[in-house]
Amino acid sequence: MAIDRLDWHVDTVEEADLPYENSGTHIGMYLAWMIMHHLEGEIHQEDSESELDSVRNRQMTGRTFLINVCDEKFCDEDLSDEGFAFTQAYYETDQYSNDYDEILVLPEGLSSSYAVADTWENYDLIAAKITQRYTEWKKNQS
Repeated sequence: MAIDRLDWHVDTVEEADLPYENSGTHIGMYLAWMIMHHLEGEIHQEDSESELDSVRNRQMTGRTFLINVCDEKFCDEDLSDEGFAFTQAYYETDQYSNDYDEILVLPEGLSSSYAVADTWENYDLIAAKITQRYTEWKKNQS
């Protein structure tokens, strides 16, 4: 089941006159966080070991992983059971997109969330918030 896909955002990206890949930056940063925390799905553990290492070593961004390994689609199989449960509670609600905009879009005065640069510096900013949300979510699971 698809959670998010680049092509779902292409019209907005084209209207903003931004590169197509920008439609996956927000997805990729979230996916990179999942990979960094070993919450990726078994399919990637079995078939994408070198690519996972590249993300963990910051040699490949989450967006590049999403495009090259996941065929531009972020799906439930990309995540472990725990990763998917958290994603349902956080990503699939407006909470992630609100956090993303609050941390990466508004402070920079960007025109949209699709204008965020796919950098590790930006990843670090949003990753801190995802970690906070994940910690809160885990506490509520007990």
